[in-house]
Amino acid sequence: MLKNKVAVVTGGTRGIGLAIVKAFLAEGASVALFGSRMETVNKAIDEIKAENPSAPVIGLAPDLSDYTSVEKAMMEVKNHYGRIDILANNAGISARESIYEYDPAAFQKVIDLNVNSVFYCAKAVAPFMKEQGAGSIINTSSMVSLYGQPSGCAYPASKYAVNGLTKSLARELGKDNIRVNAVLPGVTRTDMVAALPKEMVDSIAATIPLGRVGEPEEVANAFVFLASDKASYITGATLSVDGATQV
Repeated sequence: MLKNKVAVVTGGTRGIGLAIVKAFLAEGASVALFGSRMETVNKAIDEIKAENPSAPVIGLAPDLSDYTSVEKAMMEVKNHYGRIDILANNAGISARESIYEYDPAAFQKVIDLNVNSVFYCAKAVAPFMKEQGAGSIINTSSMVSLYGQPSGCAYPASKYAVNGLTKSLARELGKDNIRVNAVLPGVTRTDMVAALPKEMVDSIAATIPLGRVGEPEEVANAFVFLASDKASYITGATLSVDGATQV
């Protein structure tokens, strides 16, 4: 579904991000994965190469909260592969602090990575996509962007902002044939969920109509679809992948 396309995946070293990278590769794309540190980037690439030694993947570790660093990294990808067709804005951090103890600097850190980096990455790749005549940008949001959460207000606020960026950029970039969508994962079996006691996971799963938490690969499948030509008339969408979670 993604043959001959080039994708950038931020936050691509583990969890949902790594699943997106592997899914894109499996569908024929060449991929540049971004991580916070080259140590984790190299570890992810080693894992991918162990499964597929010929996988067309490279890794970079730009500071996503700094536009100059993002712009430089995107140019490196374009120089390496010749183009950028897909951007998966997946990097992000969560938060659980009560407002009574919330350090304003910690709040700002969430906004810098979860919101500013989405804008920076989109701004950096949009000119390439416009020149190519097409592109697909997919942002990782969250089900809590719709429902909120009982603490750590920066996280749902940041993801609500991602939804707004998605819809606004879809309207702005549509004339350039650049589609912009968002995926809203629910509770997914990432490292954090896997570390929880089974009883707690079972309790969470009991509130989900499908009766289980999601798998990273199931979220990645939504990215593949939205990145592909199968979704050629879909833009500005916020696609929930949460098993119809009840809040």
